[in-house]
Amino acid sequence: MSKTVEIIERDGQRRTITADEGVSLMEAMRDNGVDEVLALCGGCCSCATCHVILPQDVFASLPAMSDDEDDLLDSSDHREANSRLSCQVSMADLPDNAECRVAPED
Repeated sequence: MSKTVEIIERDGQRRTITADEGVSLMEAMRDNGVDEVLALCGGCCSCATCHVILPQDVFASLPAMSDDEDDLLDSSDHREANSRLSCQVSMADLPDNAECRVAPED
């Protein structure tokens, strides 16, 4: 089964992507050409270059983040209360038609 996510890029441009529930949000963005998400570590939760900001209701519906993810987000100058690393968010956990904003680059 697939889900749709609306991506808000750094310049405010909106892009709708669709991806299978079996991948992470980071993989979905990468596979759909969202180049602003560098994901240098390839999804190993060790670089924070896939930082995104989610609406509060979507953020609150997700499983809690790990201590490693929390520590990596602390290294960002652009962390918000509803920040996540997209490599740690499963498409299966997102509501269909969720919105996701790519965080400013650190």
